[in-house]
Amino acid sequence: MKYVLMFIETEQYRKDWDAKDQAERDSAFEKVGRWFAEHADRIIHSTQLHPAAAATTVRLAAGAGDPVITDGPFVEGKEVVSGYVEAELSDLDEALRMARSWPACPVVEVRPAS
Repeated sequence: MKYVLMFIETEQYRKDWDAKDQAERDSAFEKVGRWFAEHADRIIHSTQLHPAAAATTVRLAAGAGDPVITDGPFVEGKEVVSGYVEAELSDLDEALRMARSWPACPVVEVRPAS
């Protein structure tokens, strides 16, 4: 079954990341690289998204006229999806094991996909 794991940054995670020196960032990238290598046989596709400031949001209001288009994500929460992995896994338990081992962003949303 196909699952998508969405990696979600919090405001605190971003502040902590910005405060890291280059050696700490290199170490973090190395951990992420190892994670991808460990799961390479199940990953179908992955990508890192541009920062949320690069987003454009289209809000569709049912029956309320034209869509509203704004710069930025303008989501209700203070969490931003920064990337994702699409993986072929046997079941939700395997998807959750994979998500639990993610070494970066503090939130991983797991969804089945078609």
